[in-house]
Amino acid sequence: MLDADFFRRWMTATATSVAREAERLTDLDSPIGDADHGANLQRGFTAVAATLEKEAPDTPGAVLTLTGRQLISTVGGASGPLYGTLLRRTGKALGDAAEVSEEEFAGALRTGVDAVMTLGGAAPGDKTMIDALVPAVDALPEGFAAARAAAEAGAVATTPLQARKGRASYLGERSIGHQDPGATSSALLIAALQEAAEADGE
Repeated sequence: MLDADFFRRWMTATATSVAREAERLTDLDSPIGDADHGANLQRGFTAVAATLEKEAPDTPGAVLTLTGRQLISTVGGASGPLYGTLLRRTGKALGDAAEVSEEEFAGALRTGVDAVMTLGGAAPGDKTMIDALVPAVDALPEGFAAARAAAEAGAVATTPLQARKGRASYLGERSIGHQDPGATSSALLIAALQEAAEADGE
C-alpha cells in the first residue's frame, strides 16, 4: 500500500531530478520552444518540496492536490497548468484514503493523464508530454520499473515526430529531429516513482 510518505518522496525525488536535469531540459526546449522548460519546472518543484516539508499533508490525495496547486501558481508557460492538472486530478481521484493500492494509484493517474489530454488537446503521437505519460500509465500495472522504461522510451520516440500541438507545432517540419522537452520531463516524473519505491524498500 502507498501512503502519504510515499507520495511526498515521489515529489521530492522529482524535484531533485528536475534540478539535476534542468539545463538539459532547457537545451531540449531551445530549438523547438521558449528555452525555459527546465528553469520553469525547477522553480515549481523547488516550491513544491518546500511546501510539502512545511505543510505535510497526511493523505496521498492531499499530497498530490497540494502539489498540483503549487505548480499551477509557480510554473510559467504551459507546463504549470499541464503538470498541475495532472497531479491535482490524480490527487482528487485518490480521494481521502490514508493509503491506496498500486492499482488504485494507476487508475487515478490515468484520470490525471486523461485530464491533461483534454486540457491540451494532445494525443499520443503529437510530440508532447502525452507521448511519455500514456505508455507509462499503460505499463504501470506491471510495476514502477516498467512504467519508467515505457516513459523513457516514449520520450525518445518523440525525436522523429513532427509536433502537432504546443509551441513546437509552429515550427512544422523543423520540429522533427528534436526530443520533446515535455515528454522528457514527464519521464523524469515517472522515473522518480521507481526511486520513491526503492527508497521505501530500504
